[in-house]
Amino acid sequence: MLSPAFVEIRDALAQVPYVAHIETMEDYEQALELMDQLVDDYDVNRLLIEVLAVSIERWEDQAEEFSDFNAAVAATDRGIAVLKTLMAQHALGVADLPELGSKGNVSKILNGAEGKKLTRKHMESLGKRFGVPPALFF
Repeated sequence: MLSPAFVEIRDALAQVPYVAHIETMEDYEQALELMDQLVDDYDVNRLLIEVLAVSIERWEDQAEEFSDFNAAVAATDRGIAVLKTLMAQHALGVADLPELGSKGNVSKILNGAEGKKLTRKHMESLGKRFGVPPALFF
């Protein structure tokens, strides 16, 4: 026989099944809405947030709606993705990165042009500039 606590959990999940498993885009949208509400009081809702995050991540990894996005992310060089994120956070453009050379060179590196990649020297300079470990760009 299940304890009363488990019965309560089972009954609660029956009301919001997307907390444990998202099956439709509507479930996904409801899960995102619930997550927005839960993070307002993270410390109190931490365990539920963790369960819901797994459900959301599983859906985003497997749903057809995200297949093109997931393929693009998988094909993206992680170092370039980190650099683009730092550029966005610091409101920087291609002219603002003398560590990588000319604007044209920066643009080629960011766009993955043939033969244009971040070098070890670039990574060390960027790490120093942004105060992050150079390994973040590897």
